[in-house]
Amino acid sequence: MNAKSVTILSGHILEETAKLSLAELCQSCQLPAEAMIELIDYGIISPCQGNTTKQWRFHSNTLIRVDKALRLRRDLGVNLSGAALVLELLDEVNELRAALCQTKFS
Repeated sequence: MNAKSVTILSGHILEETAKLSLAELCQSCQLPAEAMIELIDYGIISPCQGNTTKQWRFHSNTLIRVDKALRLRRDLGVNLSGAALVLELLDEVNELRAALCQTKFS
């Protein structure tokens, strides 16, 4: 008898111009608002507009950043301040690579 394994994947289609409310971001990441605000406090993510939690809007790529931070915590045991530092360094590496590519082709 052959047993077949089926993996069910789920995901979200992201639009670059889409902006998410705090509630939508929490729902997509399956995190409570308190946990999301903690990520904001550590500088891991930040709203792109709005002054109050009800007015906050986040770029859709914030979902990717939250996922990276959560994987750093889960897989490597990194605390939030460490995750913020790692993500900041990764951003710098990406910016330097982009600048290097730009100078190569200029």
